[in-house]
Amino acid sequence: MSAVSGPQVNEVDLHEDDDLDGPWWKDREVLVPVFSGIALLAGLICEWSGVETPALGLFWIGLLLGGSTFVPGAIRTLFTQGKLGISLLMTISAVGAVILGYVEEAAALAFLYSIAEALEDKAMDRARGGLRALLKLVPETATVLVDGASRQVAAQELTAGQLMLVRPGERIATDGIVRSGLSSLDTSAITGESIPVEVEPGEAVSAGAINTVGALEVEATAAGTDNSLTTIVELVEQAQADKGDRARLADRIARPLVPGVLILAILVALLGSLFGDPELWITRALVVLVAASPCALAISVPITVVAAIGSASRFGVIIKSGAIFERFGGVRHVAVDKTGTLTRNEPTVTAILTTAENTQDDVLGWAAALEQHSTHPLAAAIATASPDAPAATKVSELAGHGIQGHIHGTTVTVGSPRWLESGTLTDQVASLESQGMTVVIVHRDNTPVGAIGVRDELRPEVPEVVRTLTSQGIGITMLTGDNTRTAHALAAQAGITDVRAELRPEDKAAAITELTHTTSVAMIGDGINDAPALAASDIGIAMGATGSDAAIESADVAFTGHDLRLIPRAFDHARRGRRIINQNIILSLLIIIVLLPLALFGVLGLAAVVLVHEIAEVIVIGNGIRARGVSRTRAQARAR
Repeated sequence: MSAVSGPQVNEVDLHEDDDLDGPWWKDREVLVPVFSGIALLAGLICEWSGVETPALGLFWIGLLLGGSTFVPGAIRTLFTQGKLGISLLMTISAVGAVILGYVEEAAALAFLYSIAEALEDKAMDRARGGLRALLKLVPETATVLVDGASRQVAAQELTAGQLMLVRPGERIATDGIVRSGLSSLDTSAITGESIPVEVEPGEAVSAGAINTVGALEVEATAAGTDNSLTTIVELVEQAQADKGDRARLADRIARPLVPGVLILAILVALLGSLFGDPELWITRALVVLVAASPCALAISVPITVVAAIGSASRFGVIIKSGAIFERFGGVRHVAVDKTGTLTRNEPTVTAILTTAENTQDDVLGWAAALEQHSTHPLAAAIATASPDAPAATKVSELAGHGIQGHIHGTTVTVGSPRWLESGTLTDQVASLESQGMTVVIVHRDNTPVGAIGVRDELRPEVPEVVRTLTSQGIGITMLTGDNTRTAHALAAQAGITDVRAELRPEDKAAAITELTHTTSVAMIGDGINDAPALAASDIGIAMGATGSDAAIESADVAFTGHDLRLIPRAFDHARRGRRIINQNIILSLLIIIVLLPLALFGVLGLAAVVLVHEIAEVIVIGNGIRARGVSRTRAQARAR
């Protein structure tokens, strides 16, 4: 394992790989459907004005423009993958309408379907490529020790067994075991935990961790190209491959519908031709095709999704695809990362113990006087808690142990209970640790005078959010890499009973996989260590715009803020959108069920069938647009 100094480390930039979208009027995917609609509208104006020939030409232009957005893909998918989707049925319906001489109706179908798909695609554009950015946590070079001499090598060339020197401020390049030295490691980028971990000889360390104080000699246990970080990448990619491109709901309905309708139309044409007028029954077969076309379904579902996704983005929830939105409303269980999601990810002083002859202000002030000179996150928490601390001199850090200095002629030492005796405070220190706090002991002239408990506190809204989710029928599980004692202490405050602690990234992914065997699960996290679990879940939710690229790339939904009250509001919104989608699907299918026999027996001709479809399209589009108006009163009430 090796590292490079701070300036050489390439930190992950959340947006560096984002594809910046230009204005819609420069986007061909939007312009083509728009021009299709313009041609259709111009054709209708010409037709109403009695100018038939230009009207027909404009209808053809509108039809060809609209059809160009989905017909080639439908045919290509049919011949290369053998898949029958809703685009194919829309293609067949448009062709059938043209054969029967209804070019205007075919143009209308093509325009409506193409514009709905284009709007959905634009609403759900996403940046790609962020996953690989986590590998930037590995430095480009490492310092290795050979016969006592140090030399720089490329991190990718590291092999197991090499001994590496990791200086303070450097990032570890691959997994290994500490052979010499005492220090603390900042593992927040890997495990998500905000409080550094003390390490000593014999302890394992992971690639990507930052050495904060003393120099370490680390024996590599993995190659530079095959360590815990590369494993995370592989886990995420595998989970995404397993999840696959889950079909949209409309496509899943169309899968059996398309072949069924085609078989029915062929039977109508063949049997009708055998026992009656071939022209009549072939025409009826084409009318049956149009009658069975799920036009309303094809248009209303994307419109509903676009409306719902646009509305969600306005209150800070970014949903990456239509299929994801459709699944979002069906989630019944939530797995939540602890650090940075349920907690503030900002360690703070939460308890101060003192011996009888000292006050809390004295103990805190002495500790803060020394900790001002340290960059350790615990030190920052203590220094912040006592801004008026006295001045300290001759301050020195004792690598892996603590810090020492002189205050008003006395020697003050602050360090871990593993190094400093806690004296009469031993039982109280144990009690603080049982509550999930990290404790430092304060000595004055080699005598214990106090102890300070530091903890990453829960966000204040967490208990209410847990209660709200429970009332919505959503189960909750806490997943964390932190120790069991801390995890259970914070879970008890939050009201969460299912707690799984001391988990590595692959353990979190395995826990998610276990949960998904019984219900639909959403995973909420914000760090690199959460990426495999986010990818393995039915819905992965990345918290906060400052989350890692790996988390955001692996997730299906991203929250732009850290206010957890967005969670129940987002679920409420998704469920409402799902209900609207279901309403539109039922209505669309009912229309097909009613129209099919009427078309089959000649009760309705093509003009009447197309008219019914267009009326239905207006109804379901209007219903779909309701998804923009989230039940704000209820959602916001729950969010308060």
